[in-house]
Parts: sequence; C-alpha cells; structure tokens
Amino acid sequence: MKQKITVALLSGGTSTERDVSLSGGNQVCRALSSDKYDVRRYDPATDIPRLIEDASSIDVALIILHGTGGEDGTVQGLLDLLKIPYQCSGPMGSAIAMNKLASKRLYLQAGIPVPSHMSFNTGENIDIDCCIERLGLPIVVKPASGGSSIGMSIVRSKDSLRQAFDKAFALDDTILLEEYIAGTEITGAVLGNIDLKTLPLVEIIPEKNHDFFDYEAKYKKGETREICPARISAALTEKARNLAAKAHEALFCKGYSRTDMIVRNEDIYVLETNTIPGMTSESLLPLAAKTAGMNFEELLDRLITLGMEKHHP
Repeated sequence: MKQKITVALLSGGTSTERDVSLSGGNQVCRALSSDKYDVRRYDPATDIPRLIEDASSIDVALIILHGTGGEDGTVQGLLDLLKIPYQCSGPMGSAIAMNKLASKRLYLQAGIPVPSHMSFNTGENIDIDCCIERLGLPIVVKPASGGSSIGMSIVRSKDSLRQAFDKAFALDDTILLEEYIAGTEITGAVLGNIDLKTLPLVEIIPEKNHDFFDYEAKYKKGETREICPARISAALTEKARNLAAKAHEALFCKGYSRTDMIVRNEDIYVLETNTIPGMTSESLLPLAAKTAGMNFEELLDRLITLGMEKHHP
C-alpha cells in the first residue's frame, strides 16, 4: 500500500514574479513533511515535458506560481488535462481574477463595492483631462493583468500621467485607472471549495518611503508592518471577512484566495483577489493562518486536502 502522497511542487515559471515564486517554492518544500509527502519539483520554464511524463504517478500538485503562465489559468488547464488535482482555482477562476477589469465587472454584478475606475487599450486615445475630472488626483494606474504591484503607479500630478501609462502598457495591452482611496489597507484570506472559512484580517502598513504596498514593500523584510488581526472595529471586521468570501464566490475561486481591500471611514472597497497568495516567510496568508491557530505545515496540509477534494467531490 502506498504510504506517501506524491506532490508535484510547481514554482519558478517565466513571469516577472519568477524570483518570488522560487522563494515561495523553496519554503513550501522545506515545510512539507517528508513522512507524509514525496515531493517532486518542477519549474514550468523548463520542466513541462517531465511533468507530462510523470503525470500518472502524481497524486496532487501545489502550484506556487505567480503572474502570467502560472496564475492565469494556463497551468491549471494543463493539470486538468493530465488529471492532476491542485490546490487553487481552476482555469476560469484563475483567468478572471488575474484580469483586474474582468474582476471588477463581476464584483459590481455581485454588489461588491470597488473604487471608481476607467480602462484603456493600447493605441486608444486617452483624454487626460477627462480622466482627472472623473477620478480626481491622485490616480492609481496599473496593468489590467499581473501581480505584486509590478507596473503600478500612484500619480499625483497631470504631468506624470503619460509616464505612468507607458509603464503599465509595457506590461499589458489594457491598463486600469482607479480613484485613489486613502484609508487602511487590509487583506482577507478564504479557505474552502464550497464551505468557506475566512481567516483573520491582516492590516498592511508600508514604511513611509513607499508610496503604496509595492514590490519591495511586499517582499523585502522590514519594509512593511503587518498587523493581524487588523485594528478595525468588530462591525468592519465582519463586513470585510464577508466581502472576502463574497469576492471568492463571485470570481469562481476554489481552494483558497486572498482579497485586498481599503477601509475608509465605515466603507470598504475591494481592490483585487489573489488566487495563489504568496507563500514566503513575509507573506500575508501564512500570517493570517498562524493567527487562526494553523501553522505553515498545517496550512499546506489543508490546501493539499482541498485540492484533492476539489478533484474528487
């Protein structure tokens, strides 16, 4: 009788978030119990043929990938074809959550509040005065797809907008402009496929040298204070946790997700949902799980179980 579960651990890939993915994969690999799991590592940048060859002997995959080619549903579709279960959302939920514009449309349809926004495609004429009139200043500019705040800017003057557009368009054919909402940034994690469990909220406070929770603030130790549970009222906490679960359902997420939000006075605005939250020592989901009484190893056990349940309902 087979004693261990064979886990395909996917990390690396070809996106701009490759280094974060490799770091997370290394930490996940160290945390997985060798008594329970036979872990095999695959880097989609080079190892797809080997993954396909090994598919029949793999019980479950842990996808620790971020950005294009990992979080956008493409790897998930391949694993579905290979009949390998995995811990995160399927191709549809992954693709939707990866596209911030598609996400906003589904949020709004589900009654989830979002910041006012506009979108533009490559080659489209952008009337800067119209953007400022509608959204005010500052304006948040970001690529429609992607993660880790790469390509994102907070623009405080009209003269800087074109530069921000170019920066975002360098990464995507569609860019998103959002009303800047000053407030308390929080994130809410959800575990589950059908029966959802929300974890304690994390409050995010980047150091003053960061204009927002940018790439360096996310991944460089000491650049951000993360407080869990978040220091907001019980009523706002309940509202935010409910919104995280609602966002998870609206985007057809499975397994787990983490939704970023801004609290301004008594209002909460949903920004985006991550279908494969970071798994480094500085990451927010492990902190929320720890606050809920679940250590990193137990969190991974739970994700593997959810992945296998999703594949075999």
